[in-house]
Amino acid sequence: MTDFAVARVNMIESQVRPNGITDRRIISAMEDVPREVFVPRRWRDVAYMDEDIPLETEHGGSSPRALIEAMAFARLLQHAVIKPDEKVLVVGAGTGYGAAVIARIANEIVALECDGGLARLARVNLAGLKNVCLAEGQLAAGHPERMPYDVIVLEGRAEEIPGSLLAQLADGGRLVAVVGEADLAKARVYTRSAGRFAQRDVFDASVTALPGLEKKKTEFVF
Repeated sequence: MTDFAVARVNMIESQVRPNGITDRRIISAMEDVPREVFVPRRWRDVAYMDEDIPLETEHGGSSPRALIEAMAFARLLQHAVIKPDEKVLVVGAGTGYGAAVIARIANEIVALECDGGLARLARVNLAGLKNVCLAEGQLAAGHPERMPYDVIVLEGRAEEIPGSLLAQLADGGRLVAVVGEADLAKARVYTRSAGRFAQRDVFDASVTALPGLEKKKTEFVF
């Protein structure tokens, strides 16, 4: 039987700290949240391995979704530089792990999920967190009802970031995501300042793609 408390410590010491995570709040939050609760029962023994963990709906149907690896998630949060009084939108919340971690760092979290089964599981997993609001809807549309957001975190890879998400950033806001069409892509930080957007690549990562964030194909006119 897996000792999850030991596995959680090993995750922090082997995957999180060695990869430049210096924000003690991130480390403490990931120490507190039981990652095994947020994955399907058959994957719980490997919940702390350094890979994406497949997710399933509560009715047992497989979903092409995953809980992204702890190392990539922690590094995204480090580059987001989340302040305690900020509002955060989590895009592709899955079963709620990322929102549960960020709830220990930020003031208000909106967890957006497009898969109804995963959203129902997230609602159960996040029930005790008073500063988290779960929303269902298309990921590319964001959640404009509660905009603007100081930080937007994508829990998965996007082929491109839609303008509809960037538009929901507050002035001075940051969006962090893994962006690219290939499996190995670039973790990127977008910042908004006085209506203008800047971006910078911060590390390479391979994480599962999110639905609805595919790159728009160019239509040829003959």
